[in-house]
Amino acid sequence: MSFIIINIVLLSVRMSSLFNNILVFCLLLFGFSVQADKEKRKIEPIEIVIQSNDLMQYDKNTISAEKGKAYEIILKNIGKLPKAAMGHNLIILKSGIDALTFGQELITKHGATLQNEWKPVKGSRHILAQTKMLGPSEQDTLKIKFDKSGAYHYLCSFPGHFGQMRGIINVK
Repeated sequence: MSFIIINIVLLSVRMSSLFNNILVFCLLLFGFSVQADKEKRKIEPIEIVIQSNDLMQYDKNTISAEKGKAYEIILKNIGKLPKAAMGHNLIILKSGIDALTFGQELITKHGATLQNEWKPVKGSRHILAQTKMLGPSEQDTLKIKFDKSGAYHYLCSFPGHFGQMRGIINVK
């Protein structure tokens, strides 16, 4: 009788050990799955949409962002007027560069001309990122990561637009 009891105890210990191994395996598998989901969320960029219109306005003039995170900033021109009359772009300046000052020097100092679609070709050392000039119903996307905290000004370089079409991305 004691032999049977000993065998039952040994069998239950083995089964318990097998159950524990299966339980540990399942927990490890679940843990890796959760970790993969966290890493996937970390990698996906944060999307920010800015709309421009025929009234020479961006729909956002202040944006908050975090240092080190990836962003996709999408500029959508929702206007109806042709690009030659009311094109819009988005130029994000490096931290510490003032949009109004930069805008006043677009043509005279930074080389923005009709031939290059008002792109400040001589001002690249002040620019972090820029879209192309957009006509009605067009959009362009900037993929960007801010490495430093600070205020990053942005503007439209179409002649005369920078006075109204500018804003700040505050990075913490």
